[in-house]
Amino acid sequence: MKNAKYLLLFLFIASALDTKAQEAKYSTYYYQRASLFEQLPVDYNDIVFLGNSITDGGEWAELFNNPNVKNRGISGDITMGVYDRLDAILKGQPEKIFLLIGINDVARGLSVDSIVGNIELITEAVKRESPATQLFLQSVLPVNDEFPGFKGHTSRYQMVPEINKKLKLLAQKEVVTYIDLFTHFVDESGIKMDKKYTNDGLHLTGEGYVIWRDIIAPYL
Repeated sequence: MKNAKYLLLFLFIASALDTKAQEAKYSTYYYQRASLFEQLPVDYNDIVFLGNSITDGGEWAELFNNPNVKNRGISGDITMGVYDRLDAILKGQPEKIFLLIGINDVARGLSVDSIVGNIELITEAVKRESPATQLFLQSVLPVNDEFPGFKGHTSRYQMVPEINKKLKLLAQKEVVTYIDLFTHFVDESGIKMDKKYTNDGLHLTGEGYVIWRDIIAPYL
């Protein structure tokens, strides 16, 4: 009897630790935003912007003057973070999804192939769970290492064109639309973010969001 009690106690503690470990997979902000998104329905008329802090920072409904444009960005998010929260979006069968993700994976040391492989999982899930949804794979934006912060991201600026090259191939393979943002934001080097569009080497200023809006407006 005593052994059974110890076994039950052990199983309870193990279960609690496992739950805690799962919750620690992402940031507290991730879970705050993801839980909010679960309460905010998406429907077939909606256009969803999905990604990390760069998407999170955009006032998309105002930029497009369209209440059906929904922001589903989470600052700090990674490719698998997006994959793990797709259900709340796909159950609404949205009209379009604009995805921009990957630079935080770069900062975490993931390889180009791993990043693009995770985006392929996202792409397959969208096509499988919401086949009428148009998916747009946006290129990862350039970064600039001349700023003091975010060195984990900006010091690996040379990875970005490699990711985008494989993203374009993925889009062709999966028959979804690839949107090149990268070349619109680089400086004369052809590889780094133009400093007029950022004040920290990673995130966009207001002018950058307007440029972004104008690039994707024809796809809306």
